[in-house]
Amino acid sequence: MGDLFCYKLCYQRMSNEKVKVLIIGSGPAGYTAAIYAARAGLKPVLYTGGQPGGQLTTTNDVENFPGYPEGINGTSMMMDLQKQAERFGTSIHFGLATSVDFSGYPLKVTVDEKKVIEAESVIVATGATAKYLGLPSEQHFYNKGVSACAVCDGYFYRGKEVAVVGAGDSAAEEATYLANLCTKVHLFVRRSEMRASKIMQQRVLNTANIEVHWNTETEEILGDEHGVNAVRIVNNKTGEKKEIALQGFFLAIGHQPNTEIFKGVLNMDEAGYVIVQPGTTKTNIEGVFAVGDVADKTYRQAITAAGTGCMGALDAEKFITAKEMELVH
Repeated sequence: MGDLFCYKLCYQRMSNEKVKVLIIGSGPAGYTAAIYAARAGLKPVLYTGGQPGGQLTTTNDVENFPGYPEGINGTSMMMDLQKQAERFGTSIHFGLATSVDFSGYPLKVTVDEKKVIEAESVIVATGATAKYLGLPSEQHFYNKGVSACAVCDGYFYRGKEVAVVGAGDSAAEEATYLANLCTKVHLFVRRSEMRASKIMQQRVLNTANIEVHWNTETEEILGDEHGVNAVRIVNNKTGEKKEIALQGFFLAIGHQPNTEIFKGVLNMDEAGYVIVQPGTTKTNIEGVFAVGDVADKTYRQAITAAGTGCMGALDAEKFITAKEMELVH
């Protein structure tokens, strides 16, 4: 029995895949890291995660990423990045990282709860997911009037009437940003006050074309085959309901970083974003680097994610080179 156990254990160890650079996630950050790591001869292996291509695959038109003067469909853009990463030798696989063991070296990541990968370095590019209200109509009209990013999509609503849901700094920022593009912005706040900082609240209240609806919750987003054309709201104090005609509905109730499997392993802030050393992508674990929205709660743009993806690959290359030099000496 002991010999059989030893055989199984030894076989499992032998069957573990060994890689220099393992990239977890496949958005702009992950693919950019793959391009740079592959061109450095590190033969990176990338696992796409549960949403191959990341959040941009849910975006119809991307107009603010340099190099696409006519704009590009989000899914098409991610396919381009994937092809570019593969061209330089990145090995791309569908699969979800389900657990990690960073207690020793090499670093270990389990994919789909069964395959163990041993990596000399790991680049975490799992991104973040926007929070939603949970309305069926929210998903039905996503990218047809419903958006979770005013900076990304606000340009498409120039001269139109829109709404923003939220009460924090992000909601205030999105409302004032949209106010410069749209004829009117309705801000729906669940309570009788905002959570935003005083200065952000003043900006909202001092902007003529922003109307704040206090004690207000969204009951339903309305529209047709062309997209959103109205929203039905309810006052949670009086129960009064009304419909407002508009063309855009923006969610600004926060994002959730996809960091569940790294809890207790990587240092995170109170919201769950991975903390990196300033000016780098280095985490508290040697050889593990965090890039893109998983470590960025401020900008959350495709171009900034791609930039940190580049940084992560360069940081990983330096780390691996230093490790190899240690072995030589």
